[in-house]
Parts: sequence; C-alpha cells; structure tokens
Amino acid sequence: MAKKKYYLTATLPDGYVKTIGPTAADFTHYWRIVAELPGGRTEVFWGHTKSLADARRKRGAAADAASARGWTRHRFEIVELVKTAG
Repeated sequence: MAKKKYYLTATLPDGYVKTIGPTAADFTHYWRIVAELPGGRTEVFWGHTKSLADARRKRGAAADAASARGWTRHRFEIVELVKTAG
C-alpha cells in the first residue's frame, strides 16, 4: 500500500514560507543559508532533513562554504516543518 502524501510547510522568522510536496517523505526540518556576496548580492541555499541533528550538521558546512566562496557574511536558519493534508 502506498504511503499517504501530504504537504510540508516551513515558516521562517522573516516571514518567508516554503511549501514542499506533495510528498510521503518523513522530513522534519528545513534549513536555509542566506549568503551575502561582495558587491551587495545574495545567494540562498536550502534543504530539508529527517532530523534536527542532521540540520544542525549543515551549520559547519555553511561556515566552510563562507570562507571558501568569499561570502562577506551569512545567516543559517533551521525551522520545523508542519504537515498538512495533501
């Protein structure tokens, strides 16, 4: 029997809302990196994980990427995903 599909919604502190789905995957957290580049430009990287611990591990990778890519600064955010019926 196929797993029931649903939508996952992440609401970030700045009001941005990201909806993922429909999906049957057991994702629990959404992470986002907002990187500021020289010259005032920004890049955004995001993903979702199956645990808070997995999402927290991305923080170290973000710091490494900041130095390797020459970001002037970056913001790393994690929020819990909320399931809604699909």
